[in-house]
This record gives sequence, structure tokens and C-alpha cells, in this order.
Amino acid sequence: MKYICLGYMEEKIFQGFSESERNNFVDKCFTYDEELKRSGRYVSGEALQPALNASTLRIRSGKVTVTDGPFAETKEQIGGIMILEADDLNHAIQLMSKHPSLALSRGGGSWEIRPAADLNAMISDSEKRRKPPK
Repeated sequence: MKYICLGYMEEKIFQGFSESERNNFVDKCFTYDEELKRSGRYVSGEALQPALNASTLRIRSGKVTVTDGPFAETKEQIGGIMILEADDLNHAIQLMSKHPSLALSRGGGSWEIRPAADLNAMISDSEKRRKPPK
């Protein structure tokens, strides 16, 4: 089963790292990602640019509005996503509990883990509803 793992971190902490600290942190994270790949558990992943580069879309008065930045005003921002293949939620938790980003010396990051929804049946049902009558 696939699990979507959302990695959060206080951007100020990462930005405050020296170059050596940043390189050490990134190297540890990528080393663990490589372990997950070798074990066949890593499906994909992406880092995100800082939240100040984000845009949030909403419908207001029937029109799309665009605002800068993230939707939520929190200290921790999503920094990346990882998709894992795991036996069950406990297995996904076990895998992500070893991720080096949790052990940051200046206040660790966090990972939110959610089972991926299987959309195949929903897509099939939607296609049937949208198909023009014969």
C-alpha cells in the first residue's frame, strides 16, 4: 500500500544553518532516502521551495483569488513529500521514524503520514457518469 508522507520543518531553522550544517543535514536525509530506495520502499519524493514562493488559490465571490504564501500561518511549513510503499500504517511509521530530519539538533521536523486513496473505482464511476448516453 502507498503512503504519502508530508515533511514539515520550521523554515527559519533550516535557513539559519551554516553551510556545513545544511550539507550535513541534506546528506543524512539523502542517505536514508537511498536506503529506502534499495529496500524497494521509496516510490517517489520531491522537495518544495520555501513557502514564500507559494501561491494559494481560493474562490471568493465566485472568482478565483490568488494570494502569496501558504494557506496556514504556522511556524512549520511543508518542505517536501515522499511516497512510500509499506505493508501497513505501522510499517510506514516505522520507516519514517528513522528519517534524519526528525532528529534535528535545533528542533526537529515532523512527518505526517497518510494512506494514499485508491482512486481507480472513483475514476471508473466518474467516467461512466460522464459518458454520453448512446
